[in-house]
Amino acid sequence: MNINDKDIFIMSILNYFMIDKNYKPVIIKGIENEIWLENHKEKYDIIRIVNKNIYNNEQFEFDNLKVKNIISQIKRKTFRLSMKVLSIYLEVGDNFTFNDTNDKDLSYIVSDNLEKFKNNDIVKINFNDISEKTNFDEKGIDLVGKITKNISDKNIKESIKGEKMLKNKDNKNIITISLISINIIIFILMYIFGNGSLDNNTLIKFGANYVPFTKSGQYYRLLSSAFLHIGLFHLLCNMYSLYILGNNIEYFYGKTKYIFIYLYSAITGSLFTLIFSNSNVISAGASGAIFGLLGSLLYFGYNYRGYIGNRIINNVITVIFINLLIGFSMTNIGNAAHIGGLIGGFFMSMALGIDKENKQNNINGTIITVILTIFLIYLSFFK
Repeated sequence: MNINDKDIFIMSILNYFMIDKNYKPVIIKGIENEIWLENHKEKYDIIRIVNKNIYNNEQFEFDNLKVKNIISQIKRKTFRLSMKVLSIYLEVGDNFTFNDTNDKDLSYIVSDNLEKFKNNDIVKINFNDISEKTNFDEKGIDLVGKITKNISDKNIKESIKGEKMLKNKDNKNIITISLISINIIIFILMYIFGNGSLDNNTLIKFGANYVPFTKSGQYYRLLSSAFLHIGLFHLLCNMYSLYILGNNIEYFYGKTKYIFIYLYSAITGSLFTLIFSNSNVISAGASGAIFGLLGSLLYFGYNYRGYIGNRIINNVITVIFINLLIGFSMTNIGNAAHIGGLIGGFFMSMALGIDKENKQNNINGTIITVILTIFLIYLSFFK
């Protein structure tokens, strides 16, 4: 087996970015002779290794346009406003020079060996530990074998992590069934001890979010209103959605985190209703909490798209968009609660986390959740 400097270079930087910097491969359909790596915690979100010759400026401009289109798609799927990309070209034409792209998010390096790469100014500034991390004792075929094993072990570890997360879960959906049962029982009680779910006085009596009462100090209505429903159709639609979404959230996050996500989403949905609704509105329903579960599922899909693909994100976004569109087109649907619940569910999921490894995300989520809660309370009761 003939091993040249370029082969050693490719394997070495793959080992560095994947093992030491925790970049993960990105599968891009229709792309050949390129390796895409992703890690949004580093200075460069995307590292792109291009193993094909760029002969002239026209070819470079075409390549640059292709990269921008792909990055636009990734940004939409990962909800990012900006994304920095470092393209590493292994071969370019003798007379080729990079044109100024006027794009601060796209950077370029030309290098076909490790020493040249380590001496590049971009690398020195952003990856200053690469010399230490690529100082291997092995040479030639032994080095390739070691790096191959490192990357293989890393992939196996990540696969095991994904499998553990999706397996050995308690699939008894006790919390979801309990929540549905509570909603149904309260719905029945409204007919036994009141005039039914369509009667305003009964709704207020059972804890609907009636703005004047809630703002006057009856804060329990922020939560109790999430267990009331206005009419049988309203109840059936929400309970069906809760059954479908709740089972997934209970499986992915566990029972305790699921309860916190559900209840917090219900409260943020009610707070949004106080802020954006007029004083005569009587609001009730689990829609805010259910949209919180959609936000939670969105957070899960984003963090584990490497294991489950982007389909779950696309499906959730479609469901959210359709429901919000329906809400904006109909006067009797509280879109404020939907939006509030969605935001609350997403950030509470970030605060609680899916696993125990990403502590920084949990800290950021906790800070955002606390700030969001204080801000919503201020706008609801003090502004």
